[in-house]
This record gives sequence, C-alpha cells and structure tokens, in this order.
Amino acid sequence: MGALAAGLDAGRPAFAPVTRFDVSARRVGVAATVPGDPDLPGELHSLAVEACDEAKLSTAERAGAPLFLAVHGDPRLARSAPAERATHGGSAFAAALSEQTGLGTPRAYTSACVAASTAIADAAGLIARGEAERVVVAGGYLVEADQYALFDAGRAFATDGQVRPFSAHRRGLLLGDGAGAVVLESADSARARGVEPVARLAGWGRAGDAYHPCQPHPQGRGMARAIAGALRRAGLTPEALGYVNAHGSGTAQSDAAEALALRAALGEHAVSVPVSSTKALHGQALEASGVLELAVTVHALRGGRLPVNAGFLEPDEQCALDLVLGEARPACPAHVMTLNAAFGGANTALVLSAPQ
Repeated sequence: MGALAAGLDAGRPAFAPVTRFDVSARRVGVAATVPGDPDLPGELHSLAVEACDEAKLSTAERAGAPLFLAVHGDPRLARSAPAERATHGGSAFAAALSEQTGLGTPRAYTSACVAASTAIADAAGLIARGEAERVVVAGGYLVEADQYALFDAGRAFATDGQVRPFSAHRRGLLLGDGAGAVVLESADSARARGVEPVARLAGWGRAGDAYHPCQPHPQGRGMARAIAGALRRAGLTPEALGYVNAHGSGTAQSDAAEALALRAALGEHAVSVPVSSTKALHGQALEASGVLELAVTVHALRGGRLPVNAGFLEPDEQCALDLVLGEARPACPAHVMTLNAAFGGANTALVLSAPQ
C-alpha cells in the first residue's frame, strides 16, 4: 500500500510506454505497469499471506477463512495444451492459491471490473448472515498482450496517453497492473481477537443495467440502484457521504452515465460531494479494480486527503460533479463510497465508514 499511497498523494499518473510485450502494431502503446515481468500467482500469494499476517490470523483461523479470488483467469491458460486447460481456469487457479496459502474453501470471480467488488459484497453478506467469521478477498490483474490487443482493437484506449475522467475531450481508458488482498471479518470476531480494524464496510449494493453487452444504460439506472442499495444497507442518507471514489473509466458514455447515476441516487448532494476517479493515476485494473480501489478509498477515509481526479482539461456539462482537481484535497470524511461497473451492465457500490 505504501507505493500506491505515495502515488495517490503525489497525484502523478503512472502511464508509460509498454515494454513487457511488443506493442509496435497497436494504436496505443502505454499502460500503468510495474517494472519487469511480474508473476501473477506469486504476487497474489505474497499479498494474501501479507493480509493474513497483518490481520494476525493464526494457522487455524486461515484454514477456516474462505478465499474469494477475483482474476481474469490463470495467465497460462491461453497458451496451455487443450488437454491441460481444465487445470488452468479461474477455479483451478483459486484452488491452487488457497492450498498454497493455507486458506479455506476457494471461490473464483471473473466478472471483469466488478469481480473483486462483487467478491467483497458476497463476503460481507456471508459474514453478516453468520455463515463465516472472516473471508479473505484477493484480486489481481497484470497487463498482458492478449487483453491489451482486444482493448486496442476495440478502440477503447485513450490515444493521447492519459485517462481524463469526467473531463471534456476525454478519449478513453488505459490499462494498469493491480493486485491486492484484504481480510473481511465480523466486528465481534475482531474485538475478541484484539485486532483493530482499518475501516468498517457499512453497506454494499449491486444492480444490473440489462441494457447492452458493453455500454452502460445512458441514465445510469443500474449504478443508481447499486448506490441507493448500499446507502440503504448502511443506514445512511446521501448527505452523510463525504467522498465518492468513482468508477470513472474516462470513456464518453460511461462517465456521463455515472454522473447521472450519482444525481439520481444522491439528489442535490451529488453536486457537492467530492468525487474523483483514481483510474487517471493507476489505470484500469480489470478484475482487480474492486480491491485496488477499496484500498484507495480506505486511504482517503483514514489519511485526511482525497485523491485528485487527474488528467482534467475542462468541464463537461454532462458531468457536473464536485471533482477533486489540481491536487489532493484535505478532508476527514466519516463515510465514503467506491463504485465499479463492468461489461454486461454490472454495477457495484461499497460504503466504508470509520471503525466504531
């Protein structure tokens, strides 16, 4: 979290030329990637173990904690022999990680940019119903050639090399590496173990657009229902929200629809609550987005600084929001929200609050 927090506070986009694979035939050749050629299974293993260590989970407590893993799939799947592909799918990947880390029953989530946030909502529901004391949620995506080629061929990438959420003249998204792991635990269990939580997941909401395979509903109806559901579960009014970490992909239709969704769900408060999309800094991490942006939102909740909405050029009348511009904004919100949306019309909203 240290490097991510430093980048957020500095407000510097991490996009640079891709060197991990050949992009000479692509329209766009930049992404937010870490140096070298990292190994996704190894990264997820390290992060899951680190999360459990920080939560002070014993060996027995880890064995009883289900693992919910958000991934596009095993990166070796596309190049494996047909007879071996069953051992390289998302479920097999999650099972292998569970065994290697000593965690409990695995479950794989592959639903694009809402995979990790859906896993977090499912984990919270499981704990709220008393069916588990804790769940480990991990998610990871490393920019790779196949997905990169698909987004480039679909003309989804920003040709000017910057993501500009909610800005006039925005041109699209850019991919970025992302991986993270968190332990969700009931408040009673954490207190009994003497562990201080970093934040409270107060509410969660999910809703579908049922509109188009790739485009959001123009009025953001699914996102609005997800936001309203999360606030209702948290027992909060819109005015209680002090910050929204938006999905903000930097595409024309998605940003406009999300702005309408915020206005529909939050009413007049939508024009005064601070909003930013940190995808302008770290890129679109696909299946890892939910857990990465959960960490971003917790940092805003605890750190007293709201991250900047970078890349902004000038206002777009379709996106009339109180954007955090120029630099990080000092603030100490009691309740914050993070939003994600994905192909297929899936939408999620998570409300985080200061620990009680």
